[in-house]
Amino acid sequence: MIVFLVPGQGSQSPGMLLPWLDLPGAAADLATWSDAAGLDLLRLGTTAAADEIRDTAVAQPLLTATALLSARALEIPPDVVCGHSIGEIAALAVAGVIDASSAVRLAAERGRAMALASATSPTGMAAVLGGDADEVLAAAALHGLEVATVNVAGQVVVGGPVASLEALAANPPTAARVRRLETAGAFHTSAMAPAVPRLTELVAAVVPGEPLCTVVANRDGAVVTDGRELLDRLVGQLTGPVRFDLCLQTIAGLQPTTVYELAPGGTLAAVAKRALPGVPIVALKTPEDLPAGVSA
Repeated sequence: MIVFLVPGQGSQSPGMLLPWLDLPGAAADLATWSDAAGLDLLRLGTTAAADEIRDTAVAQPLLTATALLSARALEIPPDVVCGHSIGEIAALAVAGVIDASSAVRLAAERGRAMALASATSPTGMAAVLGGDADEVLAAAALHGLEVATVNVAGQVVVGGPVASLEALAANPPTAARVRRLETAGAFHTSAMAPAVPRLTELVAAVVPGEPLCTVVANRDGAVVTDGRELLDRLVGQLTGPVRFDLCLQTIAGLQPTTVYELAPGGTLAAVAKRALPGVPIVALKTPEDLPAGVSA
């Protein structure tokens, strides 16, 4: 049972496309995907500085393109795919629900819509590490914050007004640490509501295929087999939390034999190791991380 995990925003780094450019067809793919995104993904993935690729409108299509290049390089069909936040779009492309160009275009438009939504009011996100789960949730609610992501037990991300995040950091739950995250706004909370109409319009225009493998969805860790539902869930994901903890529970129940985190790998692999003890987990950062026998 081969599982592909696809990382989300925050995993990008300057030059992350460079190692993948020697792959057959990579340059042509990037040219096509750049047209779809309305961005020079080759430049952004090779010479752009960290500040430029931190921009939500840039990071999301760039991450999608990088993940898709590494998936093709693996030359292994997955049995299960699961993406984290923006990674869910690339996961749908890997599963055959949408084509690669449509995935990059959706990612670019999603990024632009979320960037515009973030500009409407000063919001942000913070990771709450440790502490009692119920106390963490109660403290977040007390300060008017929403749960944006639950990665594993003891690792919750909350989002909302900047002042509320500062208040939580000043008075954290018992035995918990609060760490602000570098994001443009409060993703996966009601702050992203202004982005919903645009993504709804875009998703409705895409004709989906049926998934060729098992897709585990962000919202609740459910296995979703209908292509249209998977696309529609991308819209709900804007304002609802990513329950990656539930995704990992579902994956554990499927008895995976190997897990690959697509490029730029590392972030999800660290989380998955806690939830999937004993399962080999490979984070793809460069083609050197590809398994033996796979040509790069």
